[in-house]
Parts: sequence; structure tokens; C-alpha cells
Amino acid sequence: MLSTLRPAVMLFVGLTVVVGIAYPLAMTGIAKVAFNDQAEGSLIVKDGKVVGSSLIGQSFSSPQFFWGRPSATGPMANNAVNSSGSNLGPTNASQLENVKARVEALKAADPSNTAAIPVDLVTASASGLDPEISLAAAYYQVPRIARERKMAETQVRALIEQFSQKPVMGLFGEPRVNVLQLNLALPQSK
Repeated sequence: MLSTLRPAVMLFVGLTVVVGIAYPLAMTGIAKVAFNDQAEGSLIVKDGKVVGSSLIGQSFSSPQFFWGRPSATGPMANNAVNSSGSNLGPTNASQLENVKARVEALKAADPSNTAAIPVDLVTASASGLDPEISLAAAYYQVPRIARERKMAETQVRALIEQFSQKPVMGLFGEPRVNVLQLNLALPQSK
């Protein structure tokens, strides 16, 4: 029995060292060298203070800021620990009520805006953590933000264009903008 047990224990110890210690340390080291920003959480720093991550959405409710995609995480929005979608289908009564309430909130925030409301401003994503919105969603909010901040709409549009991101490798996804980075670029409130 000892002849069978000894190799099993040695194999267990050896694999624990390789797979549980050496491999994770090697991957962490490679990530820190090759992809340091991503390995550190893609943190956004302003005035020497971490204000968020470019990978996780944040909730903004003030009319002076761009609003991101709604979050389905609970009990609080954009909770990375509880990342999940609502899993509600397009004909689900709760989903329809949520979308209707979000449409009403957008119209109440900017009653003079008669443009079509982009779908990503009223529906939550699969992860519930989207840090980005479509360019259509950003442009939809331009009149409200320009009015609230007493800026020309052309200035707000220029910021969107400055911070817009192209599809990955020119193929995957659609043009988009990171809401936190865009809000940080807005001039300070007067």
C-alpha cells in the first residue's frame, strides 16, 4: 500500500506546486509586464485619486452628466460582485415595465428631445456592468447636457468624438464611448 500511496502523494504535491503556485505566479508576472494596465484593473485616476475602472460602469443620475446603460445587478447598480443580467425576455411584463419607466425618466429629464431613444439607454446588458454606451446613446443626451452645463452642443459632440472608440480590430462590436471617461472630460460644473 505504501508503494501506491507514496507516488500519489508526490504527484499531488508536485502538481500543487506547479499548477497552484508556479503557473499563477508566472501568468501574473507576464500580465504585469505585457498588460500592466489591464492586470491592475484598468483603473481611471484623476488628480491622483482612483475614480473608477474603465471596465465597470458607474451610475450617474444628475442631468449634467451622461447616463450609462441601466444595470440589472442588485441590490445596488453596477455591483461587480453580483454581475448578472436580468434574464427577462422582450415580452416579459417586468421588462416592459422597466423599459417604460426608463423611457419616461429620459423624457422627463429632457422633454424637448424628440429623437428616438437608443435601446441601450433603456435595457440592461447581460453583465449589468457595461461601462460604455453606443454613440447614438451619447448623442441622444447632447441637448440635455449642453443645456445643463451651458455649453454649445458642438462642444459636447466634440467630446463624444474625442473619446469614441472604434470596433475591436475594426470588426467586432460597434463604435462606443466610455461613460466615466466622457463624464470626467466634461468641464467642471459652474
